[in-house]
Amino acid sequence: PALPHPTDAVIYELHLRDLSTHPSSGIRHRGKYLGLTESGTRSPEGLPTGLDHIRQLGVTHVHLLPVFDFASIDETRPEAEAFNWGYDPHLYNVPEGSYATDPFDGRVRIREFKQMVKALHDHGIGVIMDVVYNHVHDIEKSPFQRLVPDYFFRQNPDGSWSNASACGSETASERPMMRRFIVESVRYWAREYHIDGFRFDLMGIHDLETMRAVRRALDEIRPGILLYGEGWTAGASPLPESERALKANMAQLPGIAAFCDELRDAVKGHVFTPDEAGFASGKPGLEESVKFGIAGAAFHPEVDYSKVNYAKQPWAAAPSQCVNYVASHDNHTLWDRLLNSRPEASEAERIRMHLLANTIVFTAQGIPFLHAGAEMLRSKQGVENSFESPDSINQLDWSRKARYPEVFEYYRRLIELRKEHPAFRMHDPEKLRRHLRFLPLNEPNLLAFRLEDHPNGDVWTALTVVFNGSGEEKYLDLPQGSYRVICRDGRIDSKGLGTASGGRTRIAPYSALMLAEEN
Repeated sequence: PALPHPTDAVIYELHLRDLSTHPSSGIRHRGKYLGLTESGTRSPEGLPTGLDHIRQLGVTHVHLLPVFDFASIDETRPEAEAFNWGYDPHLYNVPEGSYATDPFDGRVRIREFKQMVKALHDHGIGVIMDVVYNHVHDIEKSPFQRLVPDYFFRQNPDGSWSNASACGSETASERPMMRRFIVESVRYWAREYHIDGFRFDLMGIHDLETMRAVRRALDEIRPGILLYGEGWTAGASPLPESERALKANMAQLPGIAAFCDELRDAVKGHVFTPDEAGFASGKPGLEESVKFGIAGAAFHPEVDYSKVNYAKQPWAAAPSQCVNYVASHDNHTLWDRLLNSRPEASEAERIRMHLLANTIVFTAQGIPFLHAGAEMLRSKQGVENSFESPDSINQLDWSRKARYPEVFEYYRRLIELRKEHPAFRMHDPEKLRRHLRFLPLNEPNLLAFRLEDHPNGDVWTALTVVFNGSGEEKYLDLPQGSYRVICRDGRIDSKGLGTASGGRTRIAPYSALMLAEEN
């Protein structure tokens, strides 16, 4: 599938087993590559599941948690149905065998992996691989260590293994043959399996030149292959910070994006403080951090960087270097987080917070990223770090789609809105500063911006977006005029929900208001 620009992507992060293992999935090849190829699957309530659900939702890319060979699952015991996220790499250039119908014949996993990719491509959906080149499962058993002892891993001054991955090892990407391995491995997946993007786990462990070499290699294959990663490490590294692929160094990594944890933690609360609220769930004082993400982590003169939670200056040279999100496989699902941080709120209020949180993500400049199942209020029964929890915790419960139909419809229309309107997908930083204007409200938990002057060539003359993260009604004085209401009070429709004439305008608690202006 063609991708004119990274900001045109809508990424859906999914663990392969999660899609199909629940009895309500209606999928025959449960937990397998082929489960993602099946069309016509339905839940007991008759609603589309699996591939058809993803198509219905409208995302452009499926980001698959590790599907290369990882060490924690015994492929010779498929009946065990063991679970792991897969961030424990063993053989980087081999598809994981536990997802194949026959793990004993190598040809089967290759063929079924390619069938999966082709099925998604046939429906215009790109495939992103989560890759973990920063560490291995076990140094002594690693092919790297057995090939050339001590060469492929960084050491501390005392000779012990450095551990910026917090997993016991740290690969040395700055060494020529480790760098060459990473570049050739990514090139292989892109060419042989037609992969459309790569998400680098703990990208900050790798050196800048290696990541630039990966970008060049992908550009030689075909345009539009996405490349993004975590712009941090999980611990100290002997590699100098000035040489690492960190958020702070993104200006030296053109064509590569990083996750924006500033927006993530501003919207829902600090990721490692499960009972802390954020902007969307009622905590004041986070408005500038939200604005940081709305501007795609690029410089905007109306953001007060001294009040941003983490970065005190913009780190993206352009919005296309910023991946905006509020939840991923790590930590609690957004729904579970809201249950923790706002236990006294009603379910209806938490639903409004949930919709508001991702409305901020999808109307922000940058690349939007959605955790699979958010569109039906996914829960992991309160488990935070579910990397080796059983299917019963991790799987998508498709009955929730029927239980919360209005939530799914909101997310579908939110994605549709972004795809239809280039105003939300600016990639030129000069256009960003010219067309995006924040309104000076100075009121806790109220934030508004305007996208003006046919932003990014949009058919709309202008769009006013207002976020109310408080539990009270808020009011905003808007110039008199004719507005088409796009989003109001937990409902959204790019075609319009009616009209408004400006003046004193109400914004419901925990909700977004969007008003479009046309010539």
